[in-house]
Amino acid sequence: MIPRYSTPEMTALWSEEHRARAWLKVEIACVAAWEHRGIVPHGTAAALTARAADVNLTTLCARALEIEATTQHDVIAFLSACEELLGPDARFLHYGMTSSDVVDSAFALVLVEAGTLLQGALLELRAALVRRAVELKHVPCLGRTHGQAAEPTTFGLKLLGFVAEVDRDLQRLRAATEEVRSGKLAGAVGNYGNIPPDVEERTLAALHLRVEPVATQVVPRDRHAVFFTTLAIIGGAVERLAVEVRHLQRHEVKEAFEPFGRGQRGSSAMPHKKNPILSENLTGLCRLLRSYAAASLENIALWHERDISHSSVERIIAPDATTALHFALRRATRIVDGLVVDPGAMRRHLDAASDAVFSGGVLLALVERGASRHQAYEWVQRAALGGSGMRDRLKADADVSATLDHDTLDSLFSLDSQLKHVDVIFDRVLGHAD
Repeated sequence: MIPRYSTPEMTALWSEEHRARAWLKVEIACVAAWEHRGIVPHGTAAALTARAADVNLTTLCARALEIEATTQHDVIAFLSACEELLGPDARFLHYGMTSSDVVDSAFALVLVEAGTLLQGALLELRAALVRRAVELKHVPCLGRTHGQAAEPTTFGLKLLGFVAEVDRDLQRLRAATEEVRSGKLAGAVGNYGNIPPDVEERTLAALHLRVEPVATQVVPRDRHAVFFTTLAIIGGAVERLAVEVRHLQRHEVKEAFEPFGRGQRGSSAMPHKKNPILSENLTGLCRLLRSYAAASLENIALWHERDISHSSVERIIAPDATTALHFALRRATRIVDGLVVDPGAMRRHLDAASDAVFSGGVLLALVERGASRHQAYEWVQRAALGGSGMRDRLKADADVSATLDHDTLDSLFSLDSQLKHVDVIFDRVLGHAD
């Protein structure tokens, strides 16, 4: 991912040095498993661990790249560099393994780390959403469907919907992170031809990874597709939030605004502009997340026991997707934390919609008192479509007046009546702890 949309944590996670560290973890854990079997001299794994701690990983990676220019094979180049820098015991690295044994198991380690970072960022977004939802719990605003005035709601309830969605996304992400917590050391075609299952089990247990039950040369890519499509789904939540902010910041609406810092500029040509650039940026990043998910789905169908067509894809989408989402979640949290809300504008739009927003309650009251739904709908619609003053037109309507007295009708035009269950919905999502 380009630096503009990167975070320090994800940048470090996907560095060449961190990948080399993950590969060494897998290789040395396998040496320790062979030691337990008595194939490798006792103490070899500990000696390699000590030497690896003293090796400059930047130097190791640079030397591996030099060797790869000749070998045209990154794992062989890595192992050759390890032999040069770690000494004679390095000959036991990769014993009985094939390249994908180390690459896929190390990939699982890094994906789990990335998933854990993303869970932390989601929790930060949730905390911001909860704080603002509770703060704005009873601020009434106009609900809109199809971009048109619908019924009253509250701005806190709008934000609460995103809290509930983030909760679902947390469950999905935890499950997806567990989905990719699978490694394999089953050899070139997954039949343990040169490495026994107990060495695989001991190695992966030491790394806190699960054994892939039936591997080929690789861990099946449906697992990774679940992970990357989950990131795209989380991106959908971020984009839904971003689109809501963009709409509410429109000149005709002006109900909520992104934070706009001192000295910030909205337009090079028009000094009056406050453009929703943060939210628009999130919309673009989430488009990328969906494209990465599509690429991960293409990786599922490999030839026979494996081909290498998935490798180049994953080298791009793994760092880019996790980094883009990490950045997007942090930016979304910043927007929510700094969101400028105008309750006065919300109330003005409610008033401008007039009493038509209460039409649904009138419809139900008429049905309760004996009118057919078709009749009641027709009576209310002809009053509602006449512009402001629906209540007066309903009172003047002979059909309605014959069914509802004026006091009952007046009681239906109440924000309190429409919003009486807001606390119930909050308790459902947050309970009493929040």
